[in-house]
Amino acid sequence: MDQNTNPGITDGRKYSLNDRVRVGCGDCKGCSACCHGMEGLVLNPKDIYNLTAHLGVSFEELMADKIKLQMEDGLVLPGLQMNGDEDACAFLDKNGRCGIHSFRPGICRLFPLGRDYGDGRIQYIFLVNGCQKQERTKVKVRKWIDTPDVEKEEEFLLKWHSFQKEARAAAGDGREAEKAKAVNLQILKTFYLTPYNREMDFYSQFEERLEQARMSLTNQEG
Repeated sequence: MDQNTNPGITDGRKYSLNDRVRVGCGDCKGCSACCHGMEGLVLNPKDIYNLTAHLGVSFEELMADKIKLQMEDGLVLPGLQMNGDEDACAFLDKNGRCGIHSFRPGICRLFPLGRDYGDGRIQYIFLVNGCQKQERTKVKVRKWIDTPDVEKEEEFLLKWHSFQKEARAAAGDGREAEKAKAVNLQILKTFYLTPYNREMDFYSQFEERLEQARMSLTNQEG
């Protein structure tokens, strides 16, 4: 395995979908520590598609008390809302359990794993101090993230990651206020505000929107 450049944060290794990692936490058993104080958890277009489709609400309705817009390396993107004195995720129920577990965002599915996008592929890293559970079992990464058609999901994530790089470059890393504003408005409108067809496959809709967004970036640069 390649060595990770962040010793102390990860275990220094990178994992594939078929590797086993010590992440099994026994269904959390009442612990929801990782669902508190987690400001900055960004939601990608697939996350929003799942939330709006399963909850039967619009992006604007989610913005009321479940998600919020935040700055992420020069881009304005939606993230999970933390509420109350306990700084708890807005989707936690009164018993501290996830109210959207079956369609939870990808970043929640991963934890305490993270993604490494180097070499044009996705590998997984283990955040050694992520989960507070001391007794954990080894689970295959593919099973842990529990994502249908995970290879297609990884293809989407690579494209989304690449597009964000293009968008940040087009926005001038925020140095040109008007250009940055135009780029961010286009991203929000194209990938988040415009409703998805809940009866159609997400990935095909994303591909169409990605093409539109890239054309828009090209026009703005011109």
